[in-house]
Amino acid sequence: MSANLVLVLNGPNLNLLGSREPEIYGHDTLDTIAVMLEDQATALGLEIDLRQSNHEGHLVDWLHEAGSRRCRAVILNAGALTHTSIALHDAIKAIPVPVIEVHLSNPQAREPFRHHSTISAVARGSICGFGAQSYALALDAAARLRQ
Repeated sequence: MSANLVLVLNGPNLNLLGSREPEIYGHDTLDTIAVMLEDQATALGLEIDLRQSNHEGHLVDWLHEAGSRRCRAVILNAGALTHTSIALHDAIKAIPVPVIEVHLSNPQAREPFRHHSTISAVARGSICGFGAQSYALALDAAARLRQ
């Protein structure tokens, strides 16, 4: 059991943070976010494992891993897969670990196709629109979850 481990999973194109549409996603890179979260996790008595993949199957496998390891929580920024992936929806439903959906931007303030999330209905909660701070807010929420 990994009661203090929080997996931070990032989907397609998030490896391009800092250079991809900074007017929407900000100037922070995924590495910058990782350092911020490591410092915060230490202060909260947690460990994080931050991962990124452009492949849906990797995210599904990592969600299954979180379930089998009984992690404290998963923070998931599925990127564009948020709006299309029934596989991620089903993987979240299948695990006993709370998943916190995160977005840097506010999808509701963007194009209509971004208004629907396949993940929100099965996530413990969603945090969006606060840039890199969305991750920090999610980690704080993960620390406060009861086991």
